[in-house]
Amino acid sequence: MTLTINASFLPHDDPDASVAFYRDSLGFEVRSDVGAGTMRWITVGPVDQPDTSILLAPPAADPGITDDERRAIAEMMAKGTYGWILLSTDDVDGTFEQLVAAGAEVVQEPTDQPYGVRDCAVRDPAGNHVRINQAL
Repeated sequence: MTLTINASFLPHDDPDASVAFYRDSLGFEVRSDVGAGTMRWITVGPVDQPDTSILLAPPAADPGITDDERRAIAEMMAKGTYGWILLSTDDVDGTFEQLVAAGAEVVQEPTDQPYGVRDCAVRDPAGNHVRINQAL
């Protein structure tokens, strides 16, 4: 059996800001954009990796989610503790500079880690933790 990762899911609360971050700041392509207003499901991914995607989705669109759960999700997104993703690059310092120039909220500047990577972290417009590493 062969398994691959097709998509990871991250919440968004402002689809246009999320598209700008993932497309314009990270250089991902927008593969689909379905829905209207804030109820949009947007698939993005690296141009050279057509089989790997991130689905940016409204976080509480499921009709089975209670009002209390919606509030909890909104609170966690505001604190940056609801969604996160780990990306890799061959130039973490250059990527970090590009994200800072685009206005990304910095969580951690590039740092050499004892586990063999140099990494940094920012938050996307929805508050998702985006950690980017480079092998040392």
